[in-house]
Amino acid sequence: MIISLTGTPGTGKTSVSEILKENGFKVIDLNKLAKEKNYIIGKDRKRNSNIVDLNKINKFFKNLKNDTNIIVDGHLSHFIKNVDKVIILRCNPKKLKENLKKKQWKDRKIIENIEAEILDIILSETIEIHKIENLIEIDTTDLSIDKVAKIIINLINNNFKNIKKYKIGKIDWSEDYISYLENL
Repeated sequence: MIISLTGTPGTGKTSVSEILKENGFKVIDLNKLAKEKNYIIGKDRKRNSNIVDLNKINKFFKNLKNDTNIIVDGHLSHFIKNVDKVIILRCNPKKLKENLKKKQWKDRKIIENIEAEILDIILSETIEIHKIENLIEIDTTDLSIDKVAKIIINLINNNFKNIKKYKIGKIDWSEDYISYLENL
């Protein structure tokens, strides 16, 4: 089974992935894979980020033998078409702002990512590609990284039964959109 672990930058994907690795799961860092396989096709100077060839990424995962659980860590991993499940990590924009400031991100990039989180950009992109029953949303705002990893491990070990609590659509930051923007 191939599982996408996605979400707006700062929601905890990489930290959770490290714990999943420590617990014996095979984790593929999508950013590292793109660099190692030369799947970078350009640079977005405005955002200071790489542009990844999603066709090559999809081809790589289509040809990947998945006889074990593989977790793909990366905020673009929801674009992989042949994943079995997509876990979207979400975070309250106020907390997300704190997380990104700790990473010393520039204000412009912080604002862009907070807006993406408020507007459900990753969820919207994911719904366009994957069946809703294969999508899971976890609000990481008030959870430790260990707790988030434990939730994911339990979901995987129980073959994604009992996902009702993590069905998409329960997380909504849009009511406070104006106040978030005013406080940036």
